[in-house]
Amino acid sequence: MNNFKYYAPTEVVFGKDAEKETGETAKKYGKKALLVFGKNSVKKSGLLDRVEKSLTEAGVDYKEYGGAKPNPTLAHAEEGVKEALAYGADMVIAVGGGSAIDTAKAIAHGTANPEYKLWDIWTKKVPLEKSLPVGAVLTIAAAGSEMSDSAVLTNEDIGKKGGINTDFNRCRFAIMNPALAATLPKNQIAAGVVDIMMHTMERYFIPDIKADLTDEIAEGLIRTVVSNGAKVMEDPNDFDAMGEVFWASSLSHNNLTECGRGKDFSVHKIGHALSAKYDVTHGASLSAVWGTWARELYEGALPRFARFARKVWNVTETDDLKAAKEGIEKTEDFFRSINMPVSLTELGVKPTDEDFRDLAMDATMKDTMKLSRIRPLDAAAVEKIYRAAM
Repeated sequence: MNNFKYYAPTEVVFGKDAEKETGETAKKYGKKALLVFGKNSVKKSGLLDRVEKSLTEAGVDYKEYGGAKPNPTLAHAEEGVKEALAYGADMVIAVGGGSAIDTAKAIAHGTANPEYKLWDIWTKKVPLEKSLPVGAVLTIAAAGSEMSDSAVLTNEDIGKKGGINTDFNRCRFAIMNPALAATLPKNQIAAGVVDIMMHTMERYFIPDIKADLTDEIAEGLIRTVVSNGAKVMEDPNDFDAMGEVFWASSLSHNNLTECGRGKDFSVHKIGHALSAKYDVTHGASLSAVWGTWARELYEGALPRFARFARKVWNVTETDDLKAAKEGIEKTEDFFRSINMPVSLTELGVKPTDEDFRDLAMDATMKDTMKLSRIRPLDAAAVEKIYRAAM
């Protein structure tokens, strides 16, 4: 087991009507909140009204800032910084999913450091040494941003999607009412299920490290998401099943499933390049390339893939090679069962030869960074994965 540090400071308020506790929770962290959300669905559903009523009753002032996009953009976050500064916000509260939360994190960083360009903070050209408190009222289980140390933005001017990891990204509080996800389109629920699985799988397939308890937590989390993900696809109003998916979403990306093992987000980097170029749904970009990534690398981590097949998918094959292959197939079968793509063709993109090269260069930061802790993948190897994923 490798050395590790585990830090999970987010206050979680979970359950039916949890959004009514937003105000009492938020007032511990500030007095003037910028409320960040996406489309008007949070208004039409009445959720934003309930959140605002709760804030008012608790004596917390607020200003609305809508328009967060599914792949959150730098430009929208920069406008949010201007709004927050003009309003004098001392905290930022997201109402929505990962896109709203990541936007809120970016606005918090930019507002606390107005002397710096936000993209310079994002690309670590300048140090991030302070930020505003961020809270989240979660409406979808997917990104896990409500408890994670990460956030992602797309710089549309240069076509680059990038993330930043820092403890300043940790939300101070997260309000979770699983019933809020019942009205979501099923493709969004399915993409969220994939993202949750991938957050744990990206930490799981790292060879030659012993971390038994972490492995058991990871395997149990994935099994829980698979079984309950199927249930919520059938009936989004199944509160207990949706609750399991919500809680798994938070635990999958708050570093719990990497303790003693670490992480390897190579599939995310491959997917990020796709979503930056084609504006495809994040979870769908991951399911479209995961199988090809796995087949390229599984022999270098054969015991891990074989264990995954047996512990997650109940594969009984005793030969590791055959078991590993069967586990990859069963994972893709599950993605198909919830109508998620398992190829670029099914994702709906048709890269040209030049596009394949550009995607690979983007994923590897112009071939300066190698992906995967199983076997280092340079731009040429990543391009091979993209091509095979067609």
